[in-house]
Amino acid sequence: MTAKAAAAHAREICELAPIVPVLVVDDVSHARPLAEALIAGGLPALEVTLRTPAALEVIAAMAAVPGGVVGAGTLVTPDDVRNAKEAGAKFGVSPGATDALIAACEAEELPLLPGAATATEAMALLARGYDMLKFFPAEASGGAPALKAIGAPLPQISFCPTGGVSLENAESYLSLPTVICAGGSWVAPKDKVLAGDWAGIEALARDAAALPR
Repeated sequence: MTAKAAAAHAREICELAPIVPVLVVDDVSHARPLAEALIAGGLPALEVTLRTPAALEVIAAMAAVPGGVVGAGTLVTPDDVRNAKEAGAKFGVSPGATDALIAACEAEELPLLPGAATATEAMALLARGYDMLKFFPAEASGGAPALKAIGAPLPQISFCPTGGVSLENAESYLSLPTVICAGGSWVAPKDKVLAGDWAGIEALARDAAALPR
C-alpha cells in the first residue's frame, strides 16, 4: 500500500462520522455490545487502543459486528501493526510516526492515521504522502487555536484531533476547515461500560454523531 492510498483510505474512514470513539476496553465480553451501541448511535468508525491485555481480542470481536469499521490505536511498533492486522483491524492510529511504523503499515496494507503535534511533523508526513493526520495530544498542544494556526499554511493537510476532546469543545475543532473528524473517549465512559448501560452509550453516540462539521 502506498502512502497516498493509505491516506485516502484513512480519509474515507474519518469522513464516516464527526467523532471516532477512542476505546480502552478491559473485558472482551463488553466488545460486541459496546460496538453495537456506538454503531447504532451513528459512530461506525471505532478505534480500540492497544492499552489493555484484551485489546486484540476486543478488535477481533468488534470486527465481527455489522456496519462497523474497527481500527487499532496506540500503534507504536511493527509488531503492533502485524498483530492488529491479524486481529481484524481495518485501519491504524499512532500517537506519532516513525519510519519503521510507517513501513510496517504500508507492508501490511493497514491504512494509517499518523500522529503529529507540530507543523514540522505534519510537513514531514506530507512529504511522505500522508495528508490525513491525527493531531495529538490536541488539548495539551494548544487546542483548536493551535490547530487553526498550524493548519492555516497547510490547507492540503486534514486532521483528526484527539486527546482532551469532549462534547463541550468538539465543535471548536470540527468548525476548522482542516478538521474532518475528532477522536473522543467520552462516548464510552468507563462507568457506563462496566454497568452495561448500552442504551446510555448509544444516546451519547447519537449526540456526538449530530455534531456539525
